[in-house]
Amino acid sequence: MIITLKDGTQREFEKGMTVYEIAKSISERLAKEAVGGKFNGKVVELNTKIEEDGKLEILTFDDEEGKKIYWHTSSHILAQAVKRLFKDVKLAIGPAIDNGFYYDFDTERPFTTEDFEAIEQEMNRIIKEDYKLERFVLPKDEAIKLMKEKDEPYKVELIEEIPEGEEISFYKQGEFTDLCAGPHLMSTGMVKTIKLLSVAGAYWKGDEKNKMLQRIYGISFPKKSMLDQYLHMLEEAKKRDHRKLGKELDLFSIHPEGPGFPFFHPKGMIIRNILEDFWRKEHIKHGYQEIKTPIILNEELWRRSGHWDHYKENMYFTEIDGETYAIKPMNCPGAMLVYKSTMHSYRDLPLRLCELGLVHRHELSGVLHGLMRVRSFTQDDAHLFMTPEQVEDEILGVINLVDYFYKIFGFEYFVELSTRPENSMGSDEDWELATNALISALNRVNLPYKVNEGDGAFYGPKIDFHLKDSIGRTWQCGTIQLDFQMPERFELEYIGPDGEKHRPIMLHRVIYGSIERFIGILTEHFAGAFPTWLAPVQVRVLPISDKHYAYAQHVYGRLLENDIRAELDDRNEKIGYKIREAQLQKIPYMLIVGDKEVEQGTVSLRSRKEGDLGAISLNEFIEKILKEIATKAL
Repeated sequence: MIITLKDGTQREFEKGMTVYEIAKSISERLAKEAVGGKFNGKVVELNTKIEEDGKLEILTFDDEEGKKIYWHTSSHILAQAVKRLFKDVKLAIGPAIDNGFYYDFDTERPFTTEDFEAIEQEMNRIIKEDYKLERFVLPKDEAIKLMKEKDEPYKVELIEEIPEGEEISFYKQGEFTDLCAGPHLMSTGMVKTIKLLSVAGAYWKGDEKNKMLQRIYGISFPKKSMLDQYLHMLEEAKKRDHRKLGKELDLFSIHPEGPGFPFFHPKGMIIRNILEDFWRKEHIKHGYQEIKTPIILNEELWRRSGHWDHYKENMYFTEIDGETYAIKPMNCPGAMLVYKSTMHSYRDLPLRLCELGLVHRHELSGVLHGLMRVRSFTQDDAHLFMTPEQVEDEILGVINLVDYFYKIFGFEYFVELSTRPENSMGSDEDWELATNALISALNRVNLPYKVNEGDGAFYGPKIDFHLKDSIGRTWQCGTIQLDFQMPERFELEYIGPDGEKHRPIMLHRVIYGSIERFIGILTEHFAGAFPTWLAPVQVRVLPISDKHYAYAQHVYGRLLENDIRAELDDRNEKIGYKIREAQLQKIPYMLIVGDKEVEQGTVSLRSRKEGDLGAISLNEFIEKILKEIATKAL
């Protein structure tokens, strides 16, 4: 058989060879690192036999699909260890997730982190025993019988929900058997190092009406050094937690009277206003026009837009004059109405309408997380209306604007192309045209991307931008979504050069994603030590004693005259205490004034980054900091 490898080369192999055997024939090292394969687009196990020509990619832990295989097997090792130690525990589900794996258990005895040591020891024993993972399938009635014999009611419930005729597969490792579609590693011994991280409550099937289960999270790696690096990153992430820093730096708060609805404090509002002002200036430069649309609109509008059928469970509703209204979860239908309020010519296009629009979405209380996962947030939305000939150039314009924004904040990023999901609307032809337009634009700027199958919006494919922060975590923020559907649903039109009516094509896009979440990301990225142009307080003036107050007041006044955000600490405290407090508040600059500074008309400059910089004239300092602010230096 002829197998096309990842690099495009073709090689001949004997029919019936396994993925592992093919990997070994290519390279011993590749076989050692292999965790699975991808044959003709489908992820398969190393012991899968290949019987026909096709394209084969050998997956390692470096590949996302490879990590999923590795972590999925690790979740089975966790479940086997728990069942050995706690006989009465019932198994729910245990998938791989973006960072590791978890397994949900039903037990009357709550797990604690103290149990982790015993569970980890048992997991390591299972790894050492190197059990093969053996897959087998059963008819539905036999599958139900097997799980009833094992007294696993959650597995029985899952099997009963599987449609008739679908394959029901199990994996066995030693004495442990689990309902699972796979794929998996060939044996438990292929997992090298494993660590349990936390335990949390989780409702069965994510439904608050169901029983609360216990979810144990874990992580595993092929090398101990990778685990050590990951655990170091977690410790660093704890120090940078925006919820902790938000409280310490007095940026925002969340109260039980409004769970998921953040309150911004004065210093948090400074950061927010800076981000919004920067956003407005750049959008004006790039030909955008700002609009504002209502946050409550009637049911008919949401039915017309498609949100009612595809997003209703995430929306909040109210009644006005006997009619149902919805609080908007997205800004797009409002932008449609703004476009539709005027007749447009092709000469008006592209029309770029932008909006800092407040939206509300229902999130389960268990997933709320500071500013990162909230129920109300402001999207930096824009909706671009264009002719078919303008589509690619408009996509390129957005890509370049996104790139400019992220570089300002010092973010690296990578790109994913998300294709048509199952729950979508529109013709195959429209989806193909839209997807190809996004691909063409990405190719024109030589921007590498990976395909995220089936993760597009319900109305069109999208390009997602994932930021990489200072400790290596990634955050999905910006997105570009090409939409043929909504202009059709709202019957949007423009008059073409032929004098006839035509349907515009539309782009949805965000850059920050949500202002709230972006502030959370920035807080963690900079560990609260915001660059001077973003810092809520840029300078704190510290008089050494009360006899220096008058001069300190003069220095403070000069800073305010130059629009420098400053504070004067005139408390009757020792200077060391004042310096320490300013450091804890992560203020970029301190200006200390004492006898010498009063006499010479200078200030003693202390930098957050560089420490004590000595005496400097006030004019020189003002010139220095204004330049730093103007250039948005990091």
